Amino acid sequence: MGYQDGGFSRPREMHKAICSDCKKECEVPFKPRDGRPIYCKDCYSKHKNEGR
Repeated sequence: MGYQDGGFSRPREMHKAICSDCKKECEVPFKPRDGRPIYCKDCYSKHKNEGR
């Protein structure tokens, strides 16, 4: 038993997006949809910690 090819089947496809908060260009591992906010790594951390 073990991992094949390092444990990953293929690299994750990244999509370019604009952060809803700081307006910087970023990449996300999902296809952005209209009407849903997109956050860069820094802004996502801020929103995640606000919910506590």
